[in-house]
Amino acid sequence: MSPTLNSPKEIHRWCRNFPGTRPQVREARQFVMSYLGDRPETDTAQLVVSELATNAIRHTRSGLLGGRFGVTLHAGSTLLILAVLDEGGPTAPHLRQAENDDQSGRGLHLVETLTTRWGVHGDEVGRTVWALIPLAPAGQAA
Repeated sequence: MSPTLNSPKEIHRWCRNFPGTRPQVREARQFVMSYLGDRPETDTAQLVVSELATNAIRHTRSGLLGGRFGVTLHAGSTLLILAVLDEGGPTAPHLRQAENDDQSGRGLHLVETLTTRWGVHGDEVGRTVWALIPLAPAGQAA
């Protein structure tokens, strides 16, 4: 069954900006954990934000000196919308085929596997990469 969008009355939104440095990926995971707490989906959401924030730092101007990236979380009773905003770059995020000995290139495949859906909005000036994660009803394991 595909999750439906939450009623506007149920949605709670949190946003935070981070300096575009590697240690801030850990801070983004912590931000997600502080929002979701001990929900069953917390580990998945932390992994997804880690992949998307790492991509922002590695492939966009967010990773340059003085760069920043943002994380936005919209959650209701049935769905989490997780978004990472970057400062743009020459290429859009896309799935790529990593070779067996490549040490990178699998992050978006992981995001695709762990989420209901993901996508990209924006251009070389700034992009938002978003992912949908279904939420189990409160008090129920995922």
